Amino acid sequence: MTPAPSAYHQRVAEEKRALIVRAATELFLESGYDRASLARIAESAGVSKATLFKQFPTKAALFDAIVIDSWARNDVADVPPSGDLTAGLTVLGRHYATLLGRPEMTDLFRIVIAELPRFPELARAHFSQGKLPYFESVRTYLVAEHEAGAADVDDPEMAATQFLGMISNYLFWPRLVLPGWTVTPDRTTAVVDEAVRTTVARYGRSTS
Repeated sequence: MTPAPSAYHQRVAEEKRALIVRAATELFLESGYDRASLARIAESAGVSKATLFKQFPTKAALFDAIVIDSWARNDVADVPPSGDLTAGLTVLGRHYATLLGRPEMTDLFRIVIAELPRFPELARAHFSQGKLPYFESVRTYLVAEHEAGAADVDDPEMAATQFLGMISNYLFWPRLVLPGWTVTPDRTTAVVDEAVRTTVARYGRSTS
């Protein structure tokens, strides 16, 4: 039986993985997905080709890792139990704003948009492994609030799209096309709070 890796070796492997993913992201942005070879990525990350191929045997597997890492904070453990729509949406909205504010997220979208004409599979991977699971977590939450009687949501897909869109349309999309676009923490909080109030006004149901 092969012994389990020690905590030290696991930490080293995780550190090398992070270096590889960061180097791949930078080279995909700089040179394009097609022209950034795995050998060049290994050199840029400061690891051997054997180390890279052990973790990522293909470029597609490496892109999948970029997607997964960019959406790595998908789970929201502190969403309150169903019954308080305002509290739940506030947690989800602030979490989403934090997620969109990460540089990795902007880099990921730029890669997907730039390579979409030649590599549509990148967009599919991004959607199926990143955006869709996150969207589904919000949709599921709205279904739970509907069933708990705290919301009247006949179309949870539409409601989730509206809620997330109000946040991303202000905090994220301008950053892709407007150099230097920044939003202050106070403004970010205000954007999320307004999205929550609008959604509660539309879908909330009084439980008193």
